[in-house]
Amino acid sequence: MSDPVALRETEPSGSWTVGDCPSSRDAVTVKPKRGDLCVEMAPGLGATEPVSGNSSWRKRKSSHSETDTFGNDPDKVVPTSHAEGLHGQSLQREEETACLQPKTTTPIVPLSLTVLSPKKRKLVLHIDLNNTILVSDAVTSQDPRAALNYYLSTVTWGKISPAGKWQWVSESPSLLPPCQGAVSFYSQYGRDTEFTSKPLGQQFRDLHARHLKLLEWQGPPHPLLSIPGERARHYHLVLPSFFHLLESLHREGRQFAVVFRTFGTDLPRVLQAVHCALEGQHLHFPALQDISLPVDLSPGTIRCSQRKVVLTHGVEQLSTSNGDRNLHTYFSSREGLCGFQDHFDWWARNQFSSQGGKPLWIDPHDTSVHHICIDDNIRLDDSDTIVHPKVFSGQGSSCPRRTPTAELYDVCLVQTDLLQAIADVNYFCRRIRQCEENYESYVASAGSCT
Repeated sequence: MSDPVALRETEPSGSWTVGDCPSSRDAVTVKPKRGDLCVEMAPGLGATEPVSGNSSWRKRKSSHSETDTFGNDPDKVVPTSHAEGLHGQSLQREEETACLQPKTTTPIVPLSLTVLSPKKRKLVLHIDLNNTILVSDAVTSQDPRAALNYYLSTVTWGKISPAGKWQWVSESPSLLPPCQGAVSFYSQYGRDTEFTSKPLGQQFRDLHARHLKLLEWQGPPHPLLSIPGERARHYHLVLPSFFHLLESLHREGRQFAVVFRTFGTDLPRVLQAVHCALEGQHLHFPALQDISLPVDLSPGTIRCSQRKVVLTHGVEQLSTSNGDRNLHTYFSSREGLCGFQDHFDWWARNQFSSQGGKPLWIDPHDTSVHHICIDDNIRLDDSDTIVHPKVFSGQGSSCPRRTPTAELYDVCLVQTDLLQAIADVNYFCRRIRQCEENYESYVASAGSCT
């Protein structure tokens, strides 16, 4: 793996300072089935089909959009493979050897009024920052232009020819490799924040320019909600699709909490920015002030070791010394918005594998809550992914089992498609709805084992 540290959210450094929101307000809070799982995973990445007879519980749906960002039909019902057909990509069947070309380049999806379908379970959304709801990075000093270039280099695919030259195997970006043997441009050449300005990346220049244009802030800049770029332009700090998600959840009367999870140092500013938006300061989302949602401006930390996980938030401290159940209970009971800095060093010491990733506790036997983690670095390869799923196997169990990413992909784990998140204001709504539909079947598979 070339330059693995640069591939991920760079190790944070420096201190956090939480300033005051530029507002006349002082308040931080504004108005606003039992049994073991029967889903067995076939060994190996390429064989992620469930071994059990439950053979069709993954559906791809999208409201008010005929095609997704990568030009595929979002209403198409796809087979059970946990890797096949995910995130609007047409994955190659194992028996095919030629690389498939996606049908179109990334279109601009109209901003429609799609809302989430009402569900009974409380949603606890663990949301990454960089390349998920932010197109910038304070640690690496990337502005939106550079961050978008970097992201494109991670979702464009090619291979080295027998002559030793780079060959593109797909003309459009995709989250998953379009064919066997394909590697991302980043994996081959490392971080490149000028990707589309150089000869090899020129074919994606229009795509970059189009999405960068969508990120531009319209109207007078805001000290926290917008960020400066080159040529006196300003851009959204937090993607509009995230704020639309908050509006949709509120409109549906959903019970939910948002927990920002990041390795980086952008957390204090993002918490402040969201707080300001909920006070009615976002020009494009004035209705956010009608949402009664407390924002905890004090970030916490999560630190991992071989023996335990320790969560610290102010004077409060929890650990897994006596089991993991208390951490699941803690996150399940969260209200409003808060944030935690996860343990980058531990991830690096575990070779950037799931074993060292952000811990996520899931109990499919708890009918009251659904935990979903959304992160651009979630990958089907457990040796190269950012979340460590911990699934409880029985009622009241304190010791979760180690769970492969493929079992929870598009159920509790969402790999962010940043291009769609920029172009489609309904993106996060659609992905959460998809997870909720899949989770119903996942929970049913747990109950059928009783």
